[in-house]
Amino acid sequence: MTGPGTSPTGDQLVEVLAALSNPLRLRIVATLAGGRDYVSNLARVIGVSRPLLHMHLQRLEAAGLVVGSLELSEDGKAMKYFEVADFDLRLTPALLAAAAATLTTTDSPRGPAREEPSR
Repeated sequence: MTGPGTSPTGDQLVEVLAALSNPLRLRIVATLAGGRDYVSNLARVIGVSRPLLHMHLQRLEAAGLVVGSLELSEDGKAMKYFEVADFDLRLTPALLAAAAATLTTTDSPRGPAREEPSR
């Protein structure tokens, strides 16, 4: 995701909106808006397995919505912390038109492929 005050490209906008289109990922961002947390605790708070949470965090990180950092606990254990990235997304018709003009990806004739995990 681009920083505050800059407009995303069409491809960036598609990636961000796709990342936020999943209810679990939206809950992850909402939870992290309250402060950074490590994966195991975040999984407990949200009520999902660590592997499933990690998959969704990777998608959010790729879209630039969250940032992860590896830190050592007091007992020397490696812990991955995540926090919300600094972003400001405002959708307007003009922004959508400008973003659409920069798209480099196209949908298949049958529509976009879904990358969501089965539940």
